[in-house]
Amino acid sequence: MSKKIVLGFSGGLDTTYCVKYLSEEKGYEVHSIIVNTGGFSNDELKKIESHAYKLGVKTHTTVDAVRSYYDRIIKYLIFGNCLKNNTYPLSVSAERLSQALHIAEHVQKLKADAVAHGSTGAGNDQVRFDMIFHIMIPGVEIITPIRDLKLSREEEIAYLKSKGVEMNFGKAIYSINKGLWGTSVGGKETLSSKGILPEEAWPTQVTESGVSSLELGFTKGELKKVDRKEFDHPSEAIQYLQSIAGPYGIGRDIHVGDTIIGIKGRVGFEAAAPMIILKSHHALEKHVLTKWQLQWKDTLAQFYGNWMHEGQILDPVMRDIEAFLENSQQTVTGDVFVQLMPYRFQVTGIESKYDLMSSKFGKYGEMNTGFTGEDVRGFSKIFGNQTSIWNAVQKENDGD
Repeated sequence: MSKKIVLGFSGGLDTTYCVKYLSEEKGYEVHSIIVNTGGFSNDELKKIESHAYKLGVKTHTTVDAVRSYYDRIIKYLIFGNCLKNNTYPLSVSAERLSQALHIAEHVQKLKADAVAHGSTGAGNDQVRFDMIFHIMIPGVEIITPIRDLKLSREEEIAYLKSKGVEMNFGKAIYSINKGLWGTSVGGKETLSSKGILPEEAWPTQVTESGVSSLELGFTKGELKKVDRKEFDHPSEAIQYLQSIAGPYGIGRDIHVGDTIIGIKGRVGFEAAAPMIILKSHHALEKHVLTKWQLQWKDTLAQFYGNWMHEGQILDPVMRDIEAFLENSQQTVTGDVFVQLMPYRFQVTGIESKYDLMSSKFGKYGEMNTGFTGEDVRGFSKIFGNQTSIWNAVQKENDGD
């Protein structure tokens, strides 16, 4: 009886090679799985399933992970206003973790003997997948044909042609990975430290012009309404917002970052909905949270985003930080007003019943109702008292 292996399958060159190699060279019973985190249409998923069965897999499973991806990961990235290096909304790194978790769960369900993925030995994904598998399914062998055999693209194509596999072997000029929380774009311009992607490289072309207004409705930190249109789940609100803002060319940028394996890399990305949501959410928070809530949120969220990027979603400290972030959102409810323009957007204000800038407590720089000028005189003296003492002591001992 053949041993079972679960293969994370996208239908591309690398994972197509993996199916044939694992089944025909290694004798495994291959069970393929694709985890959709928002990057595939139903038609694309059906074509990938058909392709898998033509290659000879025993079973193929499609997991609709869009909602669980939001619930497990994206929600907390929003609560924390997480941007890697103040730029990148962790689009692909977060997505890979969701996929790895579902693949590991599938291995457990099938009681498979091994698990495989199509990562090469060059990037972050190999670490993310391997680490999740080591933690969730210890003892299950991890097989990575492309990495293990150090295969070139040309060698993969030659092998598949020898097996009679028919598919499009042409290499796209740009590597594109689309998901719920943004789309990454890699090409020759991102391989060096200088260069910007040309207009035609961006998956979403700019078709909108002029200025339009948008209203985002948040409830306890989660986006529930866009222009007063209510959604059953925040993931649907994100997709709807992306359809509106994407054609403006909003959220395009180049991220320069440190990889898990210790080298720097550049990647282009477009993330209209994520960038608008993060900046709008942050604007609302600045009105409804206290300064110490904001400071500790920033401190913990920066660590959370970086640790997430490095694949450490299963570290228990992440649950502790998530509990803090969730609790901090109890008053993050209200509407945020945004203007959309080609290639940019602007948050113009908020309305919330929890707004700490309420005029009944005074107006900054003009008047206040909570204290008098005499109160401030005394407060200023006490607030700086220890520093005054320190300076006085230094002066007394300057001559020593």
